[in-house]
Amino acid sequence: MPGFLLDTSSTVNCSHAGPARATAPNPRVKVSNQPTVTQSAPWVITGCALPPPPAANGPCVTAQWMTGTTRVTSNGQPLLFQSSQATCAPTGTPTIIVVTQTRVRAT
Repeated sequence: MPGFLLDTSSTVNCSHAGPARATAPNPRVKVSNQPTVTQSAPWVITGCALPPPPAANGPCVTAQWMTGTTRVTSNGQPLLFQSSQATCAPTGTPTIIVVTQTRVRAT
């Protein structure tokens, strides 16, 4: 399923509204002069509202992407796009892609 590529200006949150940020932007492929991001690098999450133990198992600290593009790669790595899915650690909850760029689509 095609979707818009994620870049460093995309908005991604954990399920508890904590903003996620790419740790390793990909400068080889840019969209509207913003670096894209590959599937391999984890993302850092700050400001997760889920309380720590014993009340819950939060807050979300990192997110690891499980899916990426299948036909478009950079340096042999899949890029992230609108349909990509990630799991947050240590909570095991998904991320939510809120905003992406709208110029380039990939599958």
